[in-house]
Amino acid sequence: MQTLQTIIVFLIIFSIIVVIHEFGHYFFAKRAGILVREFAIGMGPKLFAKQGKDGTTYTLRMLPLGGYVRLAGLNEEEAIQPGMQVGLQLDAQDQVNVINTTERTEIDELPVQIDQLDLSNDMYIQAIPVGQVDPVRYNVSKTAQIIEADGTRVQVAPLESRYEAATVGQKIMTNFAGPMNNFILSIITFAIVGLLMPAVPNNSSEIGAVVENNPAAEAGMLAGDKIIEINQQSVSTWSEVVSMIQALPGQTVPVVVERSGEEIPLTIAVSGEPDGEAVGQIGIYAAQKTGLMDRLLYGFTATWGVIASVLSVIGGMFSKGFDINMFGGPVAMAEATSEVVDQGYTTILYFMAFLSTNLGIVNLLPIPALDGGKIVLNLIEAVRGKPLSQEKEGIITIIGVIFLFILMIAVTWNDISRVFF
Repeated sequence: MQTLQTIIVFLIIFSIIVVIHEFGHYFFAKRAGILVREFAIGMGPKLFAKQGKDGTTYTLRMLPLGGYVRLAGLNEEEAIQPGMQVGLQLDAQDQVNVINTTERTEIDELPVQIDQLDLSNDMYIQAIPVGQVDPVRYNVSKTAQIIEADGTRVQVAPLESRYEAATVGQKIMTNFAGPMNNFILSIITFAIVGLLMPAVPNNSSEIGAVVENNPAAEAGMLAGDKIIEINQQSVSTWSEVVSMIQALPGQTVPVVVERSGEEIPLTIAVSGEPDGEAVGQIGIYAAQKTGLMDRLLYGFTATWGVIASVLSVIGGMFSKGFDINMFGGPVAMAEATSEVVDQGYTTILYFMAFLSTNLGIVNLLPIPALDGGKIVLNLIEAVRGKPLSQEKEGIITIIGVIFLFILMIAVTWNDISRVFF
């Protein structure tokens, strides 16, 4: 029963985070005039599909693992190629309004073999009807439907409705909107958590409590002290305190605190192994606040705290080298879910906000196939005055996909080894 509950909670959390992410791409693509061919909830075989008046097909798919959007012209393989056998339906003006690529024949359908086609600029299909020898050219309506192999109907995409026709600014905003939505979800969810908790941490560098027999207590820190300097670097927020301490495991560092208006220098031996997996800790808690505005602002402060911690870990990769243990895949996420699922809905909401922030940051990394990689290509286009060729972008994207695939396999295997062996 516990395992089933963990799986259900994990799928709900993951699906909410991914669908909110994809909705960001969807919304700003629509604003930019880019056709969103499909907005899918879930992955795998189609269970249900409904095409809206805006030309987008909304689908529900079998595997409840997030979702995706298909933007016309962005890393998209055309469903129709020369040599294919398809069925054409014509309207009253003899324009093609349906292109059927399935084996199921529709009513009033003309079976043809595709010879040439252009469904973005000139909007035509040149094809050889069954039983004839000479090809015939058919004009294609700009709102024509394509019935794909699994029966999903999507709309053709004339050039003006494709990703490549958008301005650089519109492309950047469309690609950035997914991570942006993750940060918005995190802020809202952390704010809800703040309202549910008895009190919320104060994001100033003031200490609320000191744990006995820990480095901070041994160094002479007291509740009410305000940390103003760590390792000769100024700090003013709790996020900065946490990220700096976590980055200094096993080191003895100078710290300056403000107590009753007086600056007091201390020396603290941070716990943790310098070359180990653990992050540095000194045994202190942030001061707490109970005001309504403080609870609402917790959405922003907690989100920034997670961002600062993740960026600190990423920065550590450049100073300490790459460590596979810094990453967690689906197995690690499922394991973490099993730990929070019994701690109540407040902890589950906190976990969801934490994961949402992480997904937003990871997607902004300048790796091809991720949103950050796409934004880099957009910036290159802005500098060059024109985009890279589709062939070059395709190669770059494939390289990114291969890299992410290898990384995911390595991370998942590392998680499995850590959990089960």
